[in-house]
Amino acid sequence: MKSNYLMFHDEKKCIGCQACTVGCANVNDVPRGFGRVQVQIKPEKDRYQFYRVSCQHCEKSPCVSVCPTGASYVDTDGVVRVNDAKCISCAYCQSACPYHVRYMEPDTRCPDKCDFCAESRLAKGELPVCVSVCPTDALSFVKADSEEAAEWLSKHPEAYRESKGNAGAASVYRRKEIH
Repeated sequence: MKSNYLMFHDEKKCIGCQACTVGCANVNDVPRGFGRVQVQIKPEKDRYQFYRVSCQHCEKSPCVSVCPTGASYVDTDGVVRVNDAKCISCAYCQSACPYHVRYMEPDTRCPDKCDFCAESRLAKGELPVCVSVCPTDALSFVKADSEEAAEWLSKHPEAYRESKGNAGAASVYRRKEIH
């Protein structure tokens, strides 16, 4: 299912400060040592790239198709989510994710990952916390069919979406920059 939302990560603006990682961990009660989002510093010769690592909310999410109980699912907004009450902790979804962004939550023994702050913020009409705390406005979050989305994409024709395996189009666009 295609997501109703798009996330834009502008690596030209990103400074790798990890405010998104810390904000997400605090708002979503992510256990120490785990993360729903992280900005990795990828070396490129004598330079580097700030690269966001999180759920891509794939159009054909393999984590959803392998789940034997329906605990991994796509909600009506196209956000890939996990229903802990249905989860049997088989970890098939973790194995199927081509981006390796799910972790097993130690208390619930259920997988967790970025869900665009669906319950903690989107349900209240707020932006995902990573977007709200970014000091350089490197992150944007918009409705896929909005004028904002079309404007951002036309302004940045070099933007790309990763696609791994048979996961289909990602809901996260990137504007690459090597610093």
